[in-house]
Amino acid sequence: MAETDTASAYPSRWEADVVLRDGATARLRPITPEDAAGLQDMHSRQSESSIYLRYFTYKSELSQKDLDRFTHVDHRDRVALVIVRGDRLLGVGRYDRYGDSDAAEVAFNISDASQGQGLGSILMEHLAVAARENGIRRFTAEVLPENRKMLSVFQDSGFEVARHFEDGVVAVEFPIDPTARWRAVVESREHRAEARSVAELVEPESVAVVGASRDPGAVGSIVLRHILEGGFTGRVHAVNRAAEDVQGLTAHASLADIAEPVDLVVVAVPVAEVDEVVEQAGALGAHGLLVLTSGYADAGEEGLRAQRRLVARSRAHGMRVIGPASSGLVRTDPAVRLNASPSPGLAHRGPIGVFSQSGAVGAMITAAMKRRGLGLSTSLSAGNRADVSGNDAMQFFEDDPQTAAVGVYLESFGNPRKFTRIARRLSRTKPVVVVRSDVTGRALPPGHEVRTTQAPAGAVDSMLDQTGVLEVATHEDMLDLLMAVATQPLPAGRRVSLVVDSLALDRIARDAAAQAGLEVVATLGLGDREQGIAPPARDLVGHVAAALAAGDSDAVVVVGRLGLHQDEEIADQVAAALAEVARDAPVPVLASLPDAVTPRYAGARLGGAGAPADDAEPGARQPGVPLYPSPRSALSVLGRLAEYGAWRRQDAGEPIELSDVDVRAAEALVESACGRARGTELVRLTGKETERLLGLYGISVLPSRRFTTADEAVAAAEELGFPVAVKAVDPYLRHRIDLGGVRLNVVDADSLRRNVEHMRQVLAPFGVTELEVQSMAPTGQSCMVTALEDPLLGPVVSFGMAGDATDLLGDWVHRVPPLTDQDVARMVRAPRAAVKLAGAGGVPAVDLPALEDLVARVSCLKDDLAAVARLRFAPVLASASGVTVLAAEVDVANAAGRTDSARRALRAS
Repeated sequence: MAETDTASAYPSRWEADVVLRDGATARLRPITPEDAAGLQDMHSRQSESSIYLRYFTYKSELSQKDLDRFTHVDHRDRVALVIVRGDRLLGVGRYDRYGDSDAAEVAFNISDASQGQGLGSILMEHLAVAARENGIRRFTAEVLPENRKMLSVFQDSGFEVARHFEDGVVAVEFPIDPTARWRAVVESREHRAEARSVAELVEPESVAVVGASRDPGAVGSIVLRHILEGGFTGRVHAVNRAAEDVQGLTAHASLADIAEPVDLVVVAVPVAEVDEVVEQAGALGAHGLLVLTSGYADAGEEGLRAQRRLVARSRAHGMRVIGPASSGLVRTDPAVRLNASPSPGLAHRGPIGVFSQSGAVGAMITAAMKRRGLGLSTSLSAGNRADVSGNDAMQFFEDDPQTAAVGVYLESFGNPRKFTRIARRLSRTKPVVVVRSDVTGRALPPGHEVRTTQAPAGAVDSMLDQTGVLEVATHEDMLDLLMAVATQPLPAGRRVSLVVDSLALDRIARDAAAQAGLEVVATLGLGDREQGIAPPARDLVGHVAAALAAGDSDAVVVVGRLGLHQDEEIADQVAAALAEVARDAPVPVLASLPDAVTPRYAGARLGGAGAPADDAEPGARQPGVPLYPSPRSALSVLGRLAEYGAWRRQDAGEPIELSDVDVRAAEALVESACGRARGTELVRLTGKETERLLGLYGISVLPSRRFTTADEAVAAAEELGFPVAVKAVDPYLRHRIDLGGVRLNVVDADSLRRNVEHMRQVLAPFGVTELEVQSMAPTGQSCMVTALEDPLLGPVVSFGMAGDATDLLGDWVHRVPPLTDQDVARMVRAPRAAVKLAGAGGVPAVDLPALEDLVARVSCLKDDLAAVARLRFAPVLASASGVTVLAAEVDVANAAGRTDSARRALRAS
């Protein structure tokens, strides 16, 4: 094998920031000749044992020949990746191809100081991606039997590893094509590392506030005061270059003057001073920065460049960044008690974790939670979200015992595929409520550099629906839901008991229940007659106790009057009594006191609210009962929670893995076709290419022949065999019998000639002249299956019933692969018009398993082949005997990088 370069271009696309097992960051990139000195330095620090295990012999230093061979690669047959932090090389992974084969030998060398941080696994993942890109499908390695750490890297990789002992070494071999098991292993490692990285930020043992001014109105001064007043359990340092003391603390002129480690650095200085703070924080070994300073991406192009430098420099030191333009961080755990925010007063302890992508909205949510009496576990405001994102926060919240439910406010998506899989996993154990603007993913908010979507209008909604998150329109709607899950168990079903003291309110509540999809199974409290004045509150509470004791409902909703002559304290007394009777109830209790005149009851709030005691179980429900301003709002909340409970009880299904597809041949076909593209233009596959590509995925298209003259039509029909169909080639008319675009069951040549002539007359107003002849398919329901590669969402697969339901009403369902078998089963039943598939109007039910199989194959094709820019099956005819694809169009293009590839990497800054 050649030892020199083949002058391949440096593959910058392989560069990535990664999170190690301890939560710190590092940079992964291809090796360069300039790394020779760093490689020699790493070697000089290795133990004799580590050197022997890597090279099977001891070398006191690497020769110049070794250094040249290791650092000069061609990025195709010989690839090497390094992980670095600053100018220190932490580890190297490499592969060398065997001749012209699809196999390569892989090897790793991890510095002694960095072992145990998961570097070998990260290098393995990224090398496998690079290797597959270069046509390599198998890795081999030789490992000494005593090198148990490296053997574990291979064995725990998620690949199917074969190993045998030969000539004193362990030989391992494994295919590197991605599988469901491999993805699960990678995602599990990613989850643990990213959760740890956020935990290091929200649970620091020491905090330094840089910019801790003596001016009481300055942001740094305010945040320092709130940290101290909140009772932070760790050490606090004030940094002010002009003062000797600030708020009773000895002030340091700079971070460099602090003689002990600092975990979290709060940055509240002008933009021009931040770079120096980053370098000093890195030298101190800080885990991360909370940057309150604005004026970065929110200030235009120059600010965006400065923001990128901020993130790059921070990650180079192993640090994460919250912000810039963050409104702070709050952690109420009694072991931490951190209020590093401009909001006064440490929030009540509670089971709700909140992530906000906007500093202003984050402050607004925190204030609204305090007004309602709703407690927090953690609040994290990402501001411009340059680094730490909602995905990172959800990774943390999933493992956090203090958090039982999650609220997320999004203005844009950075990595929606990753969001989909994290949110879906998190929603299985904890409710996730998401607020997003109508333009999320379609417009860029100030300070956020993200892609926008070109997918259909409903694709983002469908993506969220796929994850099980509870999507709402406003932060107030989010808090309505969180208030219920913070204090009450989830409903096990849709049965509800009403406790009301007015026939009028009973009617209102029943209407609201019906609209929310709930079934009223009992009504208590009305008595024998309508009363002009409400009965005593104790009667209301007694009826709630009776409803709970009956055990025949999944929830209790109280709609009670307080009477015409209200005492100032009566609303609080009723709320406290309801909270007490609902304590530890097996079903949720929600209430509305619509005639309360006390101003504090004008909106939703927690009645009888209180914070869990410091010794309460982590994530315990907060005392109190949720009170809503109207019966409709209370029952709407309950209806959403019932829907969520039903989603959680659904079978998640098994990942779709097809054994009868040839991914490699499909990749080669698409790559060849993409060679005809200029830049990002689309290339339509020929009929033969389309047939070949789909055949590799087990999909066939009913044969058809285009024609110009009637004689050509007859010849084509005789070749295919009568009877035939005649169709417009136009994609929007080819399935429209009602518009004259289709003629079916043409049985002979004379009939065919007449139909061709008449169709041309009918289609002339549409400007359509191209026609084709096609074999007849069994009669059935006409469907459409499409797929595309979206710049924001990645692969998107869509399904709908052909005709006006999709063309005019947008009755589509969209999903982001990879999908499970249950995802697909629910997908084909989701459009409103899909009721026709079960049989309607005397038409037989279709073969749903065959339809599901087709959609599953399309989802796998689109997930595997990013270069397939668009795919359209229109129509697909679903019958009782199977499914027939009548027409297929496939466009390919040079693929842009997906937002979530088969490797762990932090979002680019």
